[in-house]
Amino acid sequence: MARGPEAPSLANAVLAWCVAGFILAPLIIIVPMSFSAASSFEFPPLRYWLGHYRTYFSSADWLQPTLNSFLVGIASSALTLLVATPAAFAVNRREFAGRRALQILLLTPMLVPSIIMAISYYSVFGSLGLNQTYTGIILAHSCVSIPVVLIAMSASLRNLDRNLERAAAICGATPTQSFRLVTLPLLRPAFILAGFFAFIHSFDEATISLFISGREVSTLPKRMFASIHLEADPVVAVVSALMIFIAVFAMAIATLLRQRRQPARA
Repeated sequence: MARGPEAPSLANAVLAWCVAGFILAPLIIIVPMSFSAASSFEFPPLRYWLGHYRTYFSSADWLQPTLNSFLVGIASSALTLLVATPAAFAVNRREFAGRRALQILLLTPMLVPSIIMAISYYSVFGSLGLNQTYTGIILAHSCVSIPVVLIAMSASLRNLDRNLERAAAICGATPTQSFRLVTLPLLRPAFILAGFFAFIHSFDEATISLFISGREVSTLPKRMFASIHLEADPVVAVVSALMIFIAVFAMAIATLLRQRRQPARA
């Protein structure tokens, strides 16, 4: 008699929870540290207050880099989608000479260390006058985000049911109509997810920002690095806690939207 799949053992479950705890422990520690009344990092806090939060929300030295990161993240994610989406269609739906080589080249920013990419962009953009400009940092962030969008869009394209597009063609739809009325709506969740990943990738990018961004276009990761390197400002814990809250909120919204799209089961 065939045996069904065995339930996960208690040891596997304990190991999984230990790994999850090891990963999440530093994130959990950051939150109470952000409410500490100490003038430096302190865990566990001896006293709690909101003074560091007030400092963050009232300081242009922190709010301007935050705004820069949002602007750069939105612009770079939009540009990355415009570039990486046609590339994903090309490498997944077309056969041409050098297709595999092109796919590897598009994944290069993920394979090459960030410091090497940063030095390269710094050298090239310096000759073009793009260092310490919004244009330069948006272009750099877009380039290093291409693999993220390419992988997400490629996975969605491979899972897309091509029979739906064929059915539209049989019903008389032109290729353009089929793409606009069938393919794009089916890929809408992939666009949202890929754009979100590209935004997060840009928002978190620190190495390239340290080389390319200047004082006027300083991003939040660069400001955090300077603060922790020069003065160990506890406001860094506030920024980290806020980023954790935003990530958890975004994950909760994505989960709710996915559950609403799923058909009701009997």
